[in-house]
Order: sequence, then C-alpha cells, then structure tokens
Amino acid sequence: MNYITGETIKKLREKKRLTQLQLAEKLTVSDKTVSKWETGVSQS
Repeated sequence: MNYITGETIKKLREKKRLTQLQLAEKLTVSDKTVSKWETGVSQS
C-alpha cells in the first residue's frame, strides 16, 4: 500500500495555489483535517 506524506500534500496544494480551506472544500473535509495531514498529527 502506498501512502502520501503530509509534506507531499502541502507541496501539491501550494503548487496549485490552494489554501488549506480551498483544498478541504474540494475534498469535503475540514480545513483542520488538511492541517493535521500536513503536520502529521493524523495518520488517517
């Protein structure tokens, strides 16, 4: 199984010039969830 790291998520998000909130809305999750992914606080 392959995993995408928080660092990768952040780099791709910034490359697309999206805020955490904008990405969260596209994925129908909260901006806090995106933040947790990027900082590695959440493993899911």
